[in-house]
Amino acid sequence: MAQRPFIVGNWKMHGTRAMLSEARAIDRAAERMVKVEVALAPPFTLIHATRKEAELIGVGAQDCHYAESGAHTGDISAPMLKDSGAGFVIVGHSERRADYGESDEIVRRKADAVIAAHMNVIVCIGETEAQRDAGEAEAVVTAQLAASLPGAENTAERLTVAYEPVWAIGTGRTPTVDDVSAMHRAIRAKLVELLGEAGQSVRILYGGSVKPDNAAELLSADEVGGALVGGASLTAESFLGIIIAAAEGQDN
Repeated sequence: MAQRPFIVGNWKMHGTRAMLSEARAIDRAAERMVKVEVALAPPFTLIHATRKEAELIGVGAQDCHYAESGAHTGDISAPMLKDSGAGFVIVGHSERRADYGESDEIVRRKADAVIAAHMNVIVCIGETEAQRDAGEAEAVVTAQLAASLPGAENTAERLTVAYEPVWAIGTGRTPTVDDVSAMHRAIRAKLVELLGEAGQSVRILYGGSVKPDNAAELLSADEVGGALVGGASLTAESFLGIIIAAAEGQDN
């Protein structure tokens, strides 16, 4: 049986308790969209409250530290996130890689920590505009994937991969469907190479300026198993447009 598309909203550094009304509205809409798996990653401060308010959707975190505990002022560990109600963690987002210099090794250690805490992990990978223009996009992305994947046994059961072309995040620019399909096929081939047959079951999300008006086209691309959505997930109205597109794609 084919997996449901996975639509994940990453609220980034947005959200106070006033936005819980949006989470409730998204949760109510998800009850009607049973063909789609929906989740939100609010800021740390809202994880517990969102989990209490939204019972049907997944709730996760945007990052974590790779250590279980310790003298890491301002950081949050995977066990702490699980305790707050998170069911998954995003690691390796391009903004973390760029703003904080996170290497593939750090991303892999974070992914290992998430799995060790018995949560699911979304590992982000993607190329810059310069790397794409140089014809290096697929080589860069598959190398990132190989170096960032967690090393635990049965990794595939808890793993989602998100491809996010760095140059398309928050810019309004999106690659062509052919470009997205080619990259997702390359990622799938690498997952099978690294994980064996289990690599076929890992969902690969597309992330990068996904909006209601382009979601259907992007979700129709080869090997696209869902979307990692930024700004368009901040309101129930816009996020619902993407969820509907995913649900309608299941009917075609």
